[in-house]
Amino acid sequence: MTAKDIPAVDRALKKEFRAHSAPIVELVEAQTSDPFCVLVATILSARTKDACTAGAVKRLFASAAGGVFGPADLERLSVREIERLIYPVGFFRDKARHLKELPKALKEKFAGVLPRTVEELCELPGVGRKTANLTVAVGFGLPAICVDVHVHRICNWLGLVDTRKPVETEMELRRILPVRYWKTWNSHFVSFGQTRCDPVRPKCGGCPIARFCRSPKKTA
Repeated sequence: MTAKDIPAVDRALKKEFRAHSAPIVELVEAQTSDPFCVLVATILSARTKDACTAGAVKRLFASAAGGVFGPADLERLSVREIERLIYPVGFFRDKARHLKELPKALKEKFAGVLPRTVEELCELPGVGRKTANLTVAVGFGLPAICVDVHVHRICNWLGLVDTRKPVETEMELRRILPVRYWKTWNSHFVSFGQTRCDPVRPKCGGCPIARFCRSPKKTA
């Protein structure tokens, strides 16, 4: 695959994406349209399956004192209460601690206003580049490229990039990917990785982008 094949691959994966449930963060955005809720859901989703994340998000957001879940609700809850609400997401104790620290960090660093840039979001507890990019793209609707294990792996299997780490993939995609694809690239590749392009046993038969694939796992 080369840069000129990007439109064809995007069209194919968009069609696949529409045939399946959207990743949990996109569902949260559709339900709340609130960037802070998107940030919290993204933090919870790290290293956790969507079904588990969905339950944790539902329980945590249902604890809101009124209306949309916000920083004040995290201030009100104890770390132990947050742990109980989000269990059994991966690393739930670390995530509960980070969420508890989040309102204070927002006040001290950004006057209580959630920032809109990847670099500023990365200053918040528990927020790395993946979480920050997804919050910018999904929460604020701004151009950002979120690279998780699916995006990193599949882009390398396609030969679009030749990188060793997700952050390297992000920087390379920023260089070669037209901006109009930035916001949806992650959603399409995550859905594809979860439903078809498994890292161990990919379902290659009938794959819509098989002709571009250079994966050593390719079976058809």
